[in-house]
Amino acid sequence: MKVRWIVTALLAAALGSYAFELALPGYEFEFPRDHFEHPEFEIEWWYYTGNLHDGGSRRFGFELTFFRVAVERDGPLESPWDVGQIYLAHFAVSDIDSKRFYRAERVNRAGPGLAGASRSNGRIWNGNWSTAWEFSDATSSSQRLRALTEDVSLDLSLRSAKPPVVHGLDGISRKAAGTGKASHYISLTRLHADGTVAIGDAAFTVTGSAWMDHEFSTDSMGSDQVGWDWMSVQLDDGTELMLYGMRGRDGRHGEYSSGTFVDADGRPRHLNAAEFSLVPGRTWRSRETGAVYPVAWDVEIPSLGLTLACEPLMDGQEVVSERGSTPTYWEGAVQYAGHRRDASIAGVGYLEMTGYEQPVWLGLRGSGN
Repeated sequence: MKVRWIVTALLAAALGSYAFELALPGYEFEFPRDHFEHPEFEIEWWYYTGNLHDGGSRRFGFELTFFRVAVERDGPLESPWDVGQIYLAHFAVSDIDSKRFYRAERVNRAGPGLAGASRSNGRIWNGNWSTAWEFSDATSSSQRLRALTEDVSLDLSLRSAKPPVVHGLDGISRKAAGTGKASHYISLTRLHADGTVAIGDAAFTVTGSAWMDHEFSTDSMGSDQVGWDWMSVQLDDGTELMLYGMRGRDGRHGEYSSGTFVDADGRPRHLNAAEFSLVPGRTWRSRETGAVYPVAWDVEIPSLGLTLACEPLMDGQEVVSERGSTPTYWEGAVQYAGHRRDASIAGVGYLEMTGYEQPVWLGLRGSGN
């Protein structure tokens, strides 16, 4: 039964079978409203990633991701167990120094409070994986992020050092040619993190930095695109970067790639595809799926006088869908080193690569296999 409604939801998302809102120019963001769910759009996600350390040599990366996929828009639900929205979640911890990668996933319907992203209670959750928000004003916030499995657990307090950043132009982050081929895309680019990571019986008190992405859209990819390469960059001078390359069938990044530079005061600057380059370097082959990922990248942004080398903190950070309910992708902790004009610069962040095991759209359509 569970497999049937997972497949129904994901096929609906892939095929665009229902009438949902498109991400169109002119959208007016409002906070805290837009931190929570938008059921009038077909697909939505909240991505939390970060780099942590225990004050000594022990380092960790983490990912906690919540997805919402609509089955029907505004359809009448006769029972709490009816399926109007599907909620998926991924949780991963990279134990850098032990070279161990822990991952888990879960799928729920909303049901009687099983999952959701509700402004009324200030929570985004899937079972006992959750984040709870507190707002001091419309744009200043803190969160409590928690997740646990049999092997690993995470309990973090996150405090945003900067207001939300809206990516793109005129309210949309365009991904392809055509009306609605875009998302509404928000980030918290500098979250101070402290709390606990537990692996087995060992608990570590940690601090570090985190990043949150929130996107909602309907049918944002083009038919000639197979996936994307995305990176978050938190530099030690207090600035941040978000960059993504939309990758075509020829393996190249296309004209709808873009990015955002955020200065130390939180002011964003849009970067179009012609303003930066992402050049793949060393690759890593997954023994589990056979996919080959370019885990090292060279980044150049001439207008900022910025060059960076991106290297993974460990190679094996592939998130493989256990049930085949979502595409497989690589998402992991990375470090950066380079120059801004004549000065050395360094930082940390996360790298995501999709469509290497199979095209993203094929991963959705093939979820019933």
